[in-house]
Amino acid sequence: MKKIIPHKNNRCVSTRASRIFKKRHWAAVLILTAWQACAPNTNDSSSSQPTATVYFGGDILTMEGETPEYVDAVVVKAGKILFTGAKEEAVQLAGTDYEVLNLFGKTLLPGFIDAHSHYINSLSVANQLNLYPPPSGPGEDVESIVRELRRFKEEKGIPDGQLIQAYGYDDTVMPEGRLLNRDDLDAALPNNPVLVGHVSMHGAVLNSAAMKKWDISTATETPPGGVIVRKPGTNEPYGLIMETAFLPIFGSLPLPSPEQELEWSRDAQVLYAENGITTAHEGATHLKDIQVIKRVSDAGANLIDIVAFPFITDLDEILKEFPIESWGKYHNRLKIGGVKITIDGSPQGRTAAFSTPYLTGGPAGEENWLGELTFPQETINAFVKRVYDLNVPLNLHANGDAAIDAFITAHETVAAEDPGRDRNVTLIHAQFTREDQLAKFVDYKLTPSFYTLHTYYFSDAHLTNRGKDQAMYISPMRDAIDRGIRPTNHTDFVVAPLDQPFMLWSAVNRVSRSGEIIGENQRVTVYEGLQAMTIHVAHQYQEENVKGSIKKGKLADFVILDKNPLKVDSDAIKDIEVLETIKEGKTIFKK
Repeated sequence: MKKIIPHKNNRCVSTRASRIFKKRHWAAVLILTAWQACAPNTNDSSSSQPTATVYFGGDILTMEGETPEYVDAVVVKAGKILFTGAKEEAVQLAGTDYEVLNLFGKTLLPGFIDAHSHYINSLSVANQLNLYPPPSGPGEDVESIVRELRRFKEEKGIPDGQLIQAYGYDDTVMPEGRLLNRDDLDAALPNNPVLVGHVSMHGAVLNSAAMKKWDISTATETPPGGVIVRKPGTNEPYGLIMETAFLPIFGSLPLPSPEQELEWSRDAQVLYAENGITTAHEGATHLKDIQVIKRVSDAGANLIDIVAFPFITDLDEILKEFPIESWGKYHNRLKIGGVKITIDGSPQGRTAAFSTPYLTGGPAGEENWLGELTFPQETINAFVKRVYDLNVPLNLHANGDAAIDAFITAHETVAAEDPGRDRNVTLIHAQFTREDQLAKFVDYKLTPSFYTLHTYYFSDAHLTNRGKDQAMYISPMRDAIDRGIRPTNHTDFVVAPLDQPFMLWSAVNRVSRSGEIIGENQRVTVYEGLQAMTIHVAHQYQEENVKGSIKKGKLADFVILDKNPLKVDSDAIKDIEVLETIKEGKTIFKK
């Protein structure tokens, strides 16, 4: 029996009452209830659910091929794509028991695949204060940050002594260079440890109570590859702590309790789903993180797929609990995808490693500052060799051109016998790639995952810190594509907000906060930008056979947009809305 269900009516949906980071407390309850309603009833053999679904009535963009290809209809059965083609043939193949979903002129694409973010952090941001600068948050200056922190403590009823966390502090946009420091936080909240995360996620500003909590004092030495900003004229830590000095703090931040794990995880996955994402990336996974993710996965609670990359410093402990034989395949929608190595910091935080000095010095006032590698070259070589010997994919964080040089040196050293063999290496960010380094990417089959959102959020800082020539060449996606590379694109959430249409807009337009075009010759077409969010990311994860395009035999992972990005003005791409996200044939978000 055919069931005709117009797309504009609810079928089995999860409702979101508010936008990103402004979720109401009961959103997780709604999504969990909706998911349970959508879940197959394995105990009821008389279920009347249709066995197939036919999508038609809008632009169905398959993302197959190097130019846009459309089909009239798609048939989904048992979570996979059964057919793409003409509507009449689709209806015939659907059989006698199916439902029809009319798109009413909307656009259906393969679900967006997250090339790089920090999924584990999304579990906690709902309980933290958003201090992104406008338009993403209220943190426009020190005064507004202090005001928001006081309000947050009062509205949440946070008792004295309890840690207060915030995220998104961007020192590059603070008016007149007036930066947040320890004294500001002490004056605002003297009775609570306070940690205000730097927008790079590579550090934070701490107040005195937080420094005491993590045993940071005038006696604390700055570790190699780390930054501890000191109060002028003294050795007192003044608030901002970054890179290797921050790693012990970051590794000890609280995770959800066992009672909270399910709720926080489902709530986090809604953030991804409402942005059209059907596969999320966990980009620097510590042992305790992957233990949380696995417990939630074992409970069958994942709405989306999660690909985790254990951090190199936790690798030995993780291998004891998660043997290498279990990697590379999904278990309850969790896959360990490979290993993550970080070898420099952030350019906006002035901790990325460059071959020429920053024009503005270092974050603690250092002169002739080049930034620093996170680890010595010998250690980087050893880390890379370890991953290559395990024969698993490598995600390597490198922002500055000197960090990219350091990885290329490591690769040429440990893979000297066959440097051109594809070892599934993704260079995360690779923002300040030089043209000569792109040639090496081709020779060594390295995939850059670029970060075009920097052309909007941080390019003004890059122009100041690095100069026009380098700033205009950040994330050189055009040149990479023209060399035959298949780059991907990412948000680095929570460094930048999850907003896939805005990310696409940034790759196509490359316009800064101040309205300046940042590297016009590195703009890409809309279709190329979509490839970097779908089929190219499937290639990055070695999942091209099951994801990334709408093709017979692949998973029915879809996103429905209110407009076709290929058919609107390029500046209007950022205003496109995600209407529905479908994972393996089941709706997991609907606006």
